Amino acid sequence: MTETVNTGQITEIKPGCDVVASAADELRSEIKNVLARGAKDVRINLTGVQMIDSVGLGLFIAAHNSLQKVGGKLTVVNASAHLHDLFRNMRLDQHFSVVRASDGR
Repeated sequence: MTETVNTGQITEIKPGCDVVASAADELRSEIKNVLARGAKDVRINLTGVQMIDSVGLGLFIAAHNSLQKVGGKLTVVNASAHLHDLFRNMRLDQHFSVVRASDGR
C-alpha cells in the first residue's frame, strides 16, 4: 500500500512494495494525484522495495519529466545497493537524484 506524506514543501511517496507491472497502477495514480495538487519537490522512498521492472522505471521517468516541466524535481531515496546500481546503470541518476540506503543494503 502506497503511503504519501507532506513535510513542508517535500512530498514523500513510499510504495512499500516492489515497483513492478502488477503493482504499478496504485503508484502511478498516487504520483498523478500528487502532481495534480501542485507538488514540485517529490521524494520516492524505496524502503521495502526489492525490485523495479521496466514498467516501474517508466513511472520514475514519467514523474521526472512531469516535474521538470513545472520546475520541480524528483529524488529517489533509500535505494538498496542493487536498486542504486540499476538506476546508475540505466543512467537515470544523471536526470534525478538517487540516494542509497544509509545502512548499505
